[in-house]
Amino acid sequence: MNWMKSDKCIALFVFLVGVTACNSPLNEPQSERPNVLIIYTDDQGSIDLNCYGSDDLVTPNMDHLVNSGVKFTQFYGAPVCSPSRAGLLTGKTPQRAGVPGNVSLAKEAGMPGSQYTMAEMFKDAGYKTAHIGKWHLGASEDKQPNAQGFDYSFGHFVGCIDNYSHFFFWSGPNKHDLHRNGEEVFHPGEFFPDLMLNEATEFIASNKSESFFMFYAMNTPHYPYQGTKEWLEYYQNKEVAYPRDLYAGFLSTMDDNIGNLIQKLKDQGIYENTIIIFQSDNGHSTEMRAHGGGGNSGIYRGAKASLFEGGIRVPAAISWPAKLRAGEVREQLAVNADWMPTLAELCGITLDTKDLDGKSLVPIIEDEGMTTRHEDFCWQLNKQKVARQGDWKLLMHPVINSPTYQNLVEPKDSIFLANLRGDPGETTNLASEYPEKVKELKLQFEAWSKHHQQ
Repeated sequence: MNWMKSDKCIALFVFLVGVTACNSPLNEPQSERPNVLIIYTDDQGSIDLNCYGSDDLVTPNMDHLVNSGVKFTQFYGAPVCSPSRAGLLTGKTPQRAGVPGNVSLAKEAGMPGSQYTMAEMFKDAGYKTAHIGKWHLGASEDKQPNAQGFDYSFGHFVGCIDNYSHFFFWSGPNKHDLHRNGEEVFHPGEFFPDLMLNEATEFIASNKSESFFMFYAMNTPHYPYQGTKEWLEYYQNKEVAYPRDLYAGFLSTMDDNIGNLIQKLKDQGIYENTIIIFQSDNGHSTEMRAHGGGGNSGIYRGAKASLFEGGIRVPAAISWPAKLRAGEVREQLAVNADWMPTLAELCGITLDTKDLDGKSLVPIIEDEGMTTRHEDFCWQLNKQKVARQGDWKLLMHPVINSPTYQNLVEPKDSIFLANLRGDPGETTNLASEYPEKVKELKLQFEAWSKHHQQ
């Protein structure tokens, strides 16, 4: 931000941040600003936690994290990985963030550097910032994490890697993809989730006396399913059917990692004053490389790459032991773009929200009786379009699942109207019964599209 280069402007900025902190809803003094940790899981099914309804998984650490604060039951990401991350980090819809679909391997692909990110927001406020794990928002130097507000970065730039060789196998020649601050590094044979934990631990220990923001972007339980021997044997002994056994083994391995990460915060004496956001990016994968499935969306129709609920409704929660009550549940509609303004308000950071699509969730977090901040919302992935208004949801050209991205399965109805209050599983198409509602929601999407398309 060029305007911050003069000493006078810097002094003014520091003063404004301090004033905002003293007048924040939770009255957090500048010297005691909370740390912020976002744990972003990858392709985790809508109900794939015990606390969200799964009865065949072992997830004690994620369950404890969700139950230690405010759990959301109607929270939405995006249908695939890159748009979800772009929405989270910019507070905008993926379309306005410049990432309407998954980022390709093309050199020019990725989130534009002109976007103001959550990491830049925290860095401008004096926080130390770190990205650990998956990026998938561009590999060219101007689109890497260090160019988007992160002081420190360790992980991979593309959508997935083998967790032991750290190679990307999707197409073309095999590509090694493991980087620290933009420089390629090699740890052959070392388990990537363990490497993530080690890097995060060192960053936390080095910055425990300063406020920090960490984006802990896990690549689990995204394929390739590579759970530990102990967890794979556990689910096989429980006779969990294939491919659920492979997915479950990887998910419980991830749960161990999250538990270890939280323990590191406790060991450093900073857990109580750390805000922890937990969320999956999108629904579970049914792609060939995911053995055709393994995840569970429960009653919700669809999976990753679908705009039915199973593709975009995700587990999500916020914990802050020093300030937020445990065991709270919120049913209001919320989206991942809401985290940026929410965290700004909780941390007392001045943020211009006029150009954001996300809304601060602080009123809802503080009062379960508050109405949703989004009376309507829209999503789009390629030709799939959704307009949401209250409990009404109109899907245009929807897909059910995605065995491969080239072979999407479409229902017979290209226009599908559901009322989620009575039919959260989107089993009944009400389009013919409510033609006026269909027309109204189409107009809503058209208006949204004019503002959100690039």
